[in-house]
Amino acid sequence: MNVMTSFGDLLGPQPVLLPENSDAEEALLDKADPVQVVAAHPAASIAWAYLAEASLARGDSDGAEGTVNHDTIAAYAFARTGYHRGLDLLRRNGWKGFGPVPWSHEPNQGFLRCVGALAKAARAIGETEEYARCLDLLEDCDPRAATELGLD
Repeated sequence: MNVMTSFGDLLGPQPVLLPENSDAEEALLDKADPVQVVAAHPAASIAWAYLAEASLARGDSDGAEGTVNHDTIAAYAFARTGYHRGLDLLRRNGWKGFGPVPWSHEPNQGFLRCVGALAKAARAIGETEEYARCLDLLEDCDPRAATELGLD
């Protein structure tokens, strides 16, 4: 019998499937203010992702291409915070710093969205090395993630 991970690597680590953060996820789906959700659930990467993505959207609409503004910097900070909170949770769930973190598992999407937002904000401020690291991380976690996040 040929047993494989969902990414087809027989010898690689099993995919990490993060636990749900139902309270934060439900609050966001019910259109709660993401600032209040972060305050109530600071470990929830998904809430940080909402803040980062909203700041990126405002930053894109506020100025000319190549212009860095307050919203772009805020997006970077929100995304980095959510990314680090996600790393903490991934490690507590067996991730060793590499290997599959499938996009298809919805609780993983908060972390992956933070990585995507961090990549976009890093690119916007000219931090090309961080941008490349984020793309590499997304590729390692799930090759589909970059496409889902508009980074392909």
